[in-house]
Amino acid sequence: MTTVYDLIVIGSGPSGQRAAIYAAKLGKKVALIEMREVVGGACISTGTIPSKTMREAVLHLSGYNYKSIYGMNYRVKERITMADLAFRVQHVIKTEIDVTEAQLSRNNIEMLTGTASFVDATHLKVTNSRGSTIYESANIVIATGTKPAASVKVPINGTSIINSDLVLDLKTLPKTMIVVGGGVIGVEFTCMFAALGVRVTLIERRPRLLEFADQEIVEALSYHLRDARVTMRMNEEVESVEEMEDGSVVANLESKKKIQGDALLFAVGRQGNVDELNLSAIGVESDERGRIPVDKDYRTKARNVFAVGDVIGFPSLASVSMEQGRVAAARAFGDESILSNPSFYPYGIWTIPEISFLGKTEEQLTEEDVPYEVGVAYYREIARGQIRGDTTGRLKLIFHRENKSILGVHIIGEGASELLHVGQAVMALGGNIDYFVDTVFNYPTLAEAYKVAAFNGLNRLSKFE
Repeated sequence: MTTVYDLIVIGSGPSGQRAAIYAAKLGKKVALIEMREVVGGACISTGTIPSKTMREAVLHLSGYNYKSIYGMNYRVKERITMADLAFRVQHVIKTEIDVTEAQLSRNNIEMLTGTASFVDATHLKVTNSRGSTIYESANIVIATGTKPAASVKVPINGTSIINSDLVLDLKTLPKTMIVVGGGVIGVEFTCMFAALGVRVTLIERRPRLLEFADQEIVEALSYHLRDARVTMRMNEEVESVEEMEDGSVVANLESKKKIQGDALLFAVGRQGNVDELNLSAIGVESDERGRIPVDKDYRTKARNVFAVGDVIGFPSLASVSMEQGRVAAARAFGDESILSNPSFYPYGIWTIPEISFLGKTEEQLTEEDVPYEVGVAYYREIARGQIRGDTTGRLKLIFHRENKSILGVHIIGEGASELLHVGQAVMALGGNIDYFVDTVFNYPTLAEAYKVAAFNGLNRLSKFE
């Protein structure tokens, strides 16, 4: 007899979890299918949580945040190994898995282990080591996430040529490294390895890094990368990669350059996990990167089947994926009460120093002919910046010249992803630049940067009044 559910979710990453839990809160019978033996998807196992934990371990052990105070040779641990980084990562992963399992259990969500594939729009076949079982649901959410993209030009071997899922499998910390890909993942790992003293060469086919971010902020990051002895090869593409007899790796570029390193990280995007889903059974097609097209409510062409998270593409942020899952579950059961506004979604990029932003960039506003002004505050002007030893960060407010509404907040520096939420709240509630001038902030805090940036912007504006 086929087991029937009100909602079946495929994938237990951030988007899948939120979809399942929201439906359970509505009193629905929910099943969550996960192909791994543990919950959390790539986010917990190989993606967000491991990489951000590794970053924290790198910052702590290398003494990065305090070199400006104690000197460039300051380190908490002299000889940092991959095992040192993996130790902290494994501890956090175990805790996160325990927390997630407890949360799903509390909400009476049934866990099904195996690989899911569509029989039709309301039936799924789940296959595992014990065989196959058919399950039925009037509503299905695809939250299968992504895997690292592969290329025939780059033969991943798991030792000297790796992708982002295999970073912690490195046996030793390389002295030199090639990173192919200047997107979020490639740049984050470039920063981490550079902070550990690894000489990194970053190869990117586009003219600049992180093209969706504000150019001034990216230029500041590029300065930091060069200061950390990172060599950036922009407008370059890899033609082939070969392993040498001594164990090193050579990347042959289309421009005929040859770059050698002890290891190579291939981080050119990610591919949607759709191969096993049998999407053709429901009349849905993914694009060449495995991304599933959806409407504003995250419905696919099959109206009772939704897709959320990284498998639908940009922005591929865990925080946004959670909200997508929540909205999809709500819409599946006719709940229109959630009014999520994508224009207020925050972006966090855990480079070193980290970057966080929301709203429009200067480039976008210029393109749209919007009259704007900018106010900037530097961490070195803020007492907390000096106390923390971060004197290179900055906060940029972009506001409308006429009504002073906040159009964008862009931050680079430690704590950026936390600090951003002050600006996010003001924007979402319709505040303008005067809010920061009239508000008293705790002293000394990095949040004071909002007041300094506001005064800086208004001073520029007053010259024209």
